[in-house]
Amino acid sequence: MKNLSFIGLLLLGLAFLLYYMLPQFSFVKLFEPINLMGILAGIGIGLIIGGIVGYVSKGTALKQEEKKRELIQLRKEKEDLEKQAAELARQQTVNYTRTDETKNPPNY
Repeated sequence: MKNLSFIGLLLLGLAFLLYYMLPQFSFVKLFEPINLMGILAGIGIGLIIGGIVGYVSKGTALKQEEKKRELIQLRKEKEDLEKQAAELARQQTVNYTRTDETKNPPNY
């Protein structure tokens, strides 16, 4: 948005410079109705274009942020599932070891 504002001010300055370079330049003519209409139309068009660009860029940023949140949530769920699987595997190996010892007691 800052870049759009900068470009808008730059273009406004360029328009004033071009108007100033006219041979029949005067500050009084700057405030005639036809010139004021041109200035206001330019500002209005700039605001409309700036609003559309801002809306689109904000929507894109929100979508990217939502994707980041989903990715973080999926990674967290994956880590939890891996921990659960490791714990389950550890418990199963402990159970197999205990049952094998009770079925076949060592000979002394």
